[in-house]
Amino acid sequence: MGVKRIAVGITGASGAIYGVRFVQEVLKAGHKVHLMITEAGWQVFRDELDWYSDDREQLLQDRLQQQFPGSLHYWTMRDFSSPVASGSAKSDGMIIIPCSMGTLSGIANGASGNLLERAADVVLKEGRQLVLVPRETPLNAIHLENMLKLNRMGAKIMPAMPGYYHKPQTLDDLVHFIVGKALDAFDIPHTLFTRWGSET
Repeated sequence: MGVKRIAVGITGASGAIYGVRFVQEVLKAGHKVHLMITEAGWQVFRDELDWYSDDREQLLQDRLQQQFPGSLHYWTMRDFSSPVASGSAKSDGMIIIPCSMGTLSGIANGASGNLLERAADVVLKEGRQLVLVPRETPLNAIHLENMLKLNRMGAKIMPAMPGYYHKPQTLDDLVHFIVGKALDAFDIPHTLFTRWGSET
C-alpha cells in the first residue's frame, strides 16, 4: 500500500475528537492529510478540547503531527491555492468528520462557498471517495433529504453511531469505533476496535 493523500474537513458539529483521532491515525499510518477546519470547528476545538492558540497552524502541528511519519498540511477556508481545490491534483478522497448540517447542505447543493465545500465538490465530480460523518440528532426532513441526495451522488454517509458489540469500557472505545469505521472506508489498517466474529 502506497502513501495515501486524504482531505479532511472538521466542521462545527459537536464531536471534534472524531476528526482529531482520525487525523492522528492517518498520520500514524504514514499518509498525507490536507486538513481544513471551519471557524465553527475552531470554536468546538476550544469548547470541547480546550484547544486554543493565536497560531493555529503551530497548534495543529503540536497536537496532531507529533512524531507521526505522515505529513500534515493545513489550509484556511479561503485558500483556494490548495491542491484539494482542483480535480487535476490526485487524491484518495475526502472525509468530513464531524460534518455539520450546514456544511452537508452546502455540499448537497453545490455551493462551494469555502475551500472545504469546494474540495468535497471536486471529490464528487471526479468520482472519488467522499465520506460524511454527521453528528446531529434528531434529524429533520431537510437533513435526511440532503443525505439521500449526496448518497445518490456517490457519497458515503457514516453517522457517528458507535456499536456496542465490542463491549466498550471507556469514552475512547466509543470514539475509536467511529474512527475505525472511517479508516475502513479508506482501506487503512487499524486495531481500534474488535471486529464482529474476529474470535471465531
